[in-house]
Amino acid sequence: MAKEVSECTVWEIRVMSNVKKILDVAEGTWEMESRLMGTPVGDRNNWSISNYFYLQVLAACFYPALLEDDSLPLDVKQRAESLLRECDGGSVGSYTDSSGITKIKHCVSQFITRRDGGVPSSPDNIFIKSGSQTIMLKLLIHSKDSCQTGVLIPVPTYASFIIALEEQGAAIIPYHLCEEQGWTLQVEELRKALHTGRKTCNPVALYICNPGNPTGHIQSRKSIEEVIRFAAEERLFILADEVYQSCVYGDDTEFYSYKKVLSEMGSTICSTVELASFNSVSKGFMGECGLRGGYMELVNLDPAVKEYASRLFSARSCPPVVGQIALDLMADPPKPGDPSFPTFSEVGEVFAELPGISCQPLKAGFFVFPCLHFSLKAIKWAKKRQMEPDMLYCLRLLEETGLHVRPGCEYGQRKDSHHIRFVHFISPVQKLSIMLLDIANWYLLSY
Repeated sequence: MAKEVSECTVWEIRVMSNVKKILDVAEGTWEMESRLMGTPVGDRNNWSISNYFYLQVLAACFYPALLEDDSLPLDVKQRAESLLRECDGGSVGSYTDSSGITKIKHCVSQFITRRDGGVPSSPDNIFIKSGSQTIMLKLLIHSKDSCQTGVLIPVPTYASFIIALEEQGAAIIPYHLCEEQGWTLQVEELRKALHTGRKTCNPVALYICNPGNPTGHIQSRKSIEEVIRFAAEERLFILADEVYQSCVYGDDTEFYSYKKVLSEMGSTICSTVELASFNSVSKGFMGECGLRGGYMELVNLDPAVKEYASRLFSARSCPPVVGQIALDLMADPPKPGDPSFPTFSEVGEVFAELPGISCQPLKAGFFVFPCLHFSLKAIKWAKKRQMEPDMLYCLRLLEETGLHVRPGCEYGQRKDSHHIRFVHFISPVQKLSIMLLDIANWYLLSY
């Protein structure tokens, strides 16, 4: 008992000695961010000026009287008027087609064509929904079959997708990403996982998260080609989660969509490999998670299967109109010369390695997945409390500093390794978060 009191006392002294420094940095970084973003100091609810265009259009769609307000930029008014014309009765409260508003589907298909350098995209293959991944799983997974349907998923991966698979009755077939090589996806690991999975289930789909969550990795073109060839050989349906495609960093880093790479491969492969790709306003430069708008594009599906998919979508009500509008704005943001373009900007990200933590280079996405190097003493201390070390680390960090990170044990990790999922903010406030992590390192290195 005396030993634990001593440990707590040292921890508290360490924390308290940093409180003033933390508060000073918090105020300083906020003031710096406010000036960079053009936001009044202290107005902490409106720091994301890059989203002003979206918020103004959404506000005008919900309250059309704002279209008479001279303070709104002309392009905001024109976009809101255009979108309202697509809604029955000029109201966002009206039902839409079950697969989404036709104009917005055209906008999304044009966005995909631009993104992929001219590779054509048809609005007929676009389905707008909140939760389109779940509907795709319903299409692929047959829970009543005598042999359970299997889906290959990366480790680590985010928990909500695992839950969705479990709810559909799928067998989860894990394949490990290679942390030592920047969380790369290796085909030999896929083969190994598939061979193991076929002993107990019927694998039908391969789930890819690129750019990665929670790892922050991004696949090279060569890697994507290898995965597509593997899927073709093994007759696997590819589920390409590409919701972080607009969050790519570094001059030597480039996002390639699975559809683009597939379209440029041999005629047999490019016309036969089945693919569903996903994007969302919840991620990317918008990050509007509550708007619940996303799209799925289907590639190479048999017409009868696509028709069945359409019926599955139609069985549910139309996607939320506000999410559809946000998707239109994401697919067609302000352009140079538009009145709203000058405020549509980004601030560079900041991240630094810390003692006791190693981290693969951040390439893309919102998250990093640093590895924690606990002392043997710290591991025993956590086990005594019947907790995983990274879970205890996260709880202690939250209690003592208010910084919320998630433990790697929730996402999957190799045995005897420990991680945290850390949200990196595209903002100078990141410096504050790193300082708070540094406080927690005392537990990491000393216990």
